[in-house]
Amino acid sequence: MSSSSPVPTTVRPEPARSNERDRPATPNAPAAEARARAWLVLLLAGVFEVGYALSVGGSEGFTVLSWSLSAVVFFLLTLLALSVSLRAIDVGIGYAVWAGIGAVGAAILGPVFFDESLTLVRAFWLAVIIAGVVWLKLADRPQQGAEQPASVADPTA
Repeated sequence: MSSSSPVPTTVRPEPARSNERDRPATPNAPAAEARARAWLVLLLAGVFEVGYALSVGGSEGFTVLSWSLSAVVFFLLTLLALSVSLRAIDVGIGYAVWAGIGAVGAAILGPVFFDESLTLVRAFWLAVIIAGVVWLKLADRPQQGAEQPASVADPTA
């Protein structure tokens, strides 16, 4: 025999969905911290890029073993750090900053390690690159009220 009365169940209301205008004007703390960490990792990737560029220069066409091994290690480290940072930073911005850090760092440290010169004109244009990198970082700040990408706002997404 079957019973015709249904089994009582508890119905839980779904949480109310918020509209864009209902969201707070500032990004949530975890998303902001994730972006800050991504920028620190990108800075580290830039430092590894400097190490890679200097190592390639010192390897003399990969004929000096110690510099060649250093180049391979720095190459792997810079790509790893860059790829991690690009999870939360736009590719165009991240790549430009990474390349700028590498170029400026190699140009500044080239005269320290090798027989290179850093003229006043070169220093000026390096300062322009540095200003561009800083400007890109400032431009990457989330706009107030703008929706964060799912990968930044929710690290489990």
